[in-house]
Amino acid sequence: MRGKKVQMKRKSRKQRRNENGILFGSIILCIVTLCAVTICLVMVFQYRAAQIEAAEMRDEIARLQENYTPEEVETMIAGEKENAALQASEETEDAMLDRMKELMLSGEGAVNMLRKFFPNEIVLVDNTQYYFFPISDTLAKHSYLPENFILTEDELIEYYDNGELVSHKGIDVSRYQEKIDWQEVAEDDVEYAFIRLGIRGYTEGEIKEDDTFEYNINGALDNGIEAGVYFFTQAISVEEAEEEAQYVLDAIEPYDVTYPVVLDVEAVSSENARTAELTKEERTEYCIAFCEMIRQAGYTPMIYGNLKTFMLLLDMEQLEAYDKWFAYYDTELYFPYNVRIWQYTDTGSIEGIDTDVDINISFGNFSGE
Repeated sequence: MRGKKVQMKRKSRKQRRNENGILFGSIILCIVTLCAVTICLVMVFQYRAAQIEAAEMRDEIARLQENYTPEEVETMIAGEKENAALQASEETEDAMLDRMKELMLSGEGAVNMLRKFFPNEIVLVDNTQYYFFPISDTLAKHSYLPENFILTEDELIEYYDNGELVSHKGIDVSRYQEKIDWQEVAEDDVEYAFIRLGIRGYTEGEIKEDDTFEYNINGALDNGIEAGVYFFTQAISVEEAEEEAQYVLDAIEPYDVTYPVVLDVEAVSSENARTAELTKEERTEYCIAFCEMIRQAGYTPMIYGNLKTFMLLLDMEQLEAYDKWFAYYDTELYFPYNVRIWQYTDTGSIEGIDTDVDINISFGNFSGE
């Protein structure tokens, strides 16, 4: 009997262990189920939050569409572009400063340095004032290539096209060159010369012939040098411009003038200059009046000037019909628009002339036109 009781007690303990295992498994299953339900609930809540956020965004977009016109939207976009450009500018500031330092150390002046930084604008300094003129899309440009300009050992500039010399060497003279030996000038391969015919005084306005005009034009022509003439204008009305043109036409009538008849347009620094108060429109009008009289008489009209002349004093848009003679003293031509003649130095040396002389390069032979 005792043995049977012990056996029965052992079976009871085994049953309890089984029951405990079932209970533990049930608890684990409940925990897993609870976790799964929790995860599902979190996902549901996140999805719902995303839906709410998307709805709010749609509402905001709709509000913006209602509150801003297309023009205002374009303005906002332009502002963002400007901010982006500003950011890009700030990022390249160090590089620009390094470039500026490099140019200054190489001996570049402030103006030339600015011209390199603003290649799409014409940079001009006048009386300490800096000007920036965007290069016009409407004005005709020249096609001269910088690499085709050659500086010779004699410091003359020549222009080549496909290895062939196509430019022409010339000078311009006045009484300031004193007495010229024109035979020696011709032997120095000068092909043409512009002779100063006269001037109008910048205070009283009197027209005067250059003291050496007749001597110089006869000397040039007698030695096979083709001749053009120029007149320094100080006209303050259409009538005076036409008076100057007629004076020139009368003076050149006896001579074989094959190069252009030029109107010299320059600013006079004197406060007493009679042209000091002229507007750009007025100066341009007087140029046209002069040039048209010259053209009608059968000659080629031309306008002479420098950067200040063509950018500040005259309206280039109205003068496209006339050839330009450009004064710029350097070995590189700094002017994008059409020029037929470039005066590149006022300190040139030519045989037969004891003083410094202006030397020019002509792109084309006018007598052959």
